[in-house]
Amino acid sequence: MSILIEGATIVSMDPTHGSEPFQGDILIEGERIAAIGEAASDAEAERVISGAGKLVIPGLVNGHIHTPEAFAKGRYDNMPLELWMTLAYGILGAAELTPRMIYLRSALCAMDAIKTGVTFFSDDILEFPLQSMESIGAVFQAYEDVGLRASISGHVIDRKLPDTIVYLNDHLPGDLKSEIDEMVPPTADEFTAFCEEALSLYHNRAGRLRFMPAPSGPQRCTEPLMRAADAFARANGLPFHTHILESKVQAVTGRELYGKTLIRYMHDLGLLTRNTTIAHGIWLTDDDIALMGEARCSVVHNALSNLKLGSGICPVRRLLDAGVNLALGSDGISTSDTPRMFSVMQCAGLMHNISSPDNAYWLDAHEVLHAATLGGAYSVLMEDEIGSLEPGKRADMSILDMRTANFTPLNDVRNHLVYCENGSSVETVIVNGEIMVEDGALTRVDEQALMDELRDMMPAIKADQERLEARNKAFIPPLAEVWRRCAQTDIGINRWGSDNQPRWPTNR
Repeated sequence: MSILIEGATIVSMDPTHGSEPFQGDILIEGERIAAIGEAASDAEAERVISGAGKLVIPGLVNGHIHTPEAFAKGRYDNMPLELWMTLAYGILGAAELTPRMIYLRSALCAMDAIKTGVTFFSDDILEFPLQSMESIGAVFQAYEDVGLRASISGHVIDRKLPDTIVYLNDHLPGDLKSEIDEMVPPTADEFTAFCEEALSLYHNRAGRLRFMPAPSGPQRCTEPLMRAADAFARANGLPFHTHILESKVQAVTGRELYGKTLIRYMHDLGLLTRNTTIAHGIWLTDDDIALMGEARCSVVHNALSNLKLGSGICPVRRLLDAGVNLALGSDGISTSDTPRMFSVMQCAGLMHNISSPDNAYWLDAHEVLHAATLGGAYSVLMEDEIGSLEPGKRADMSILDMRTANFTPLNDVRNHLVYCENGSSVETVIVNGEIMVEDGALTRVDEQALMDELRDMMPAIKADQERLEARNKAFIPPLAEVWRRCAQTDIGINRWGSDNQPRWPTNR
């Protein structure tokens, strides 16, 4: 199908215009953008959309999300990462969800996101008690039906809990240790076999869904597994998606495990490359940042989640100055309570204003928009396909009504997008050249019917979650003691306030 958007205001994020708005037309033929600007003005199309009073932007990229947390949205508050994860995911006794539950859970997140201009998820699927081919298939099916583009992971942990968190063995009661010891984690060969099967079954499904390996992190995975995941990613041209230095507990744990920082450990193993995408990256040293810049890897900044869990503030300016690619993500639906990227952008655009007295050190609206579009595309190895509006790229975009309160009075369009918009101005969303949202409504699925079906299941799902929490509350006191010990450990980095001490950067 061909679509012509006539006379719109465009923020293209392309090399010529960047985030500077301009007037023009956009011609879509099939799955791709055929022309943009004046080159599209004489084109004929099957569908013509008036761009008068409308703004067209690239589809927003959520570079790191955990949709398996969707059933725990709005459930927790005031808990650091390690304590929250114990209750949200559970170490012992997690109930296995049916494929239909997983489908509805995934569809819930996708529907919420796409209606607010998000066209891509990098969805890191941590499934308890075990990810199966059927469970990951349910996620692919949900995104195919709703109309989202996504990379969907096989997430894996092969270390037992006491070996992933420093000091925990000092505080964990013997009966809990015994229960954990009975668990048998997957081997590197088993994970590779899982990845190969998932790739053969689901990769490139619907022309917009991809598989990716996601070892949880070097603090939770053995060297053989990390190497195997990296080799699989490189062999298949996929991102190597992992978590590093989200919390101070992880920073202290890394040094105890390896006698070096987790980034230095990754570098020494040859696992820090252009393909590497690191979720969080808060507790970084200057040496870490230099190594990451040399590798040209990506960091996904999860501003909302990091604030809610009290994890700290990612040193984004220093990362950008070093040449690290910056993407944005919501992180888990239970720790950000949303898959919507306008909320993430606003938070990311504001929180760094307290990280230095030098306002040149702060992020501006252009940098935030870049991270939410091209930066996200780079982090999933798709910068040549998505992230900007350019001829030849995939037609992933949103059309916003600029006659709403969010754009009134109209000043700098970029500032309005980052600081004023909340997704309510989004009228039309196009993914892969197909209109997936029109007049604010989904075109491919019955949203209300899916929501009603999910609500009917929620009493049983909540009851299972309550049983899970009750069984795992015994881990909270020892983990709280670990958290306190790590909080008091001096590692020369203070990410709760600013980079060590408030300072005037010397390189700006």
